[in-house]
Amino acid sequence: MILLDTHTLIWFASGASDLGPKALRHIEGQPDRRMSAMVAWELAMLLDKRRIALGSPLETWLAEVMRTFEIVEVPVTSAIGCDAGGLKGNIHGDPCDQIMIATARALGCPLVTSDAAILRYAAGGHLKAIDARR
Repeated sequence: MILLDTHTLIWFASGASDLGPKALRHIEGQPDRRMSAMVAWELAMLLDKRRIALGSPLETWLAEVMRTFEIVEVPVTSAIGCDAGGLKGNIHGDPCDQIMIATARALGCPLVTSDAAILRYAAGGHLKAIDARR
């Protein structure tokens, strides 16, 4: 099982070259792909700020990507919320990233991300992560 961070999902779905070959092998070789429900929120925010563009409305695009690539949505549970709010160590204050970290920890799987702060946090032994750019 693997958990895809928001930008990793975008890169994977679009076939973007930003996704590294090692990360791509991990994603393609893993039949149990997951994404946090917070990905939808992040995508909506990125669309609203005009930082990304999709070829169809968000709900349509996301449903198609999830179906095509067999990605399962993981809800934000109270246990994930509690863990996200109490993360120990040196992690930045982005609540969505904290939820991504807590979700990966709850699932016991790696988070595929290129977020430098999350990768540093993982290097400190707080979660498993795969660098999406490698």
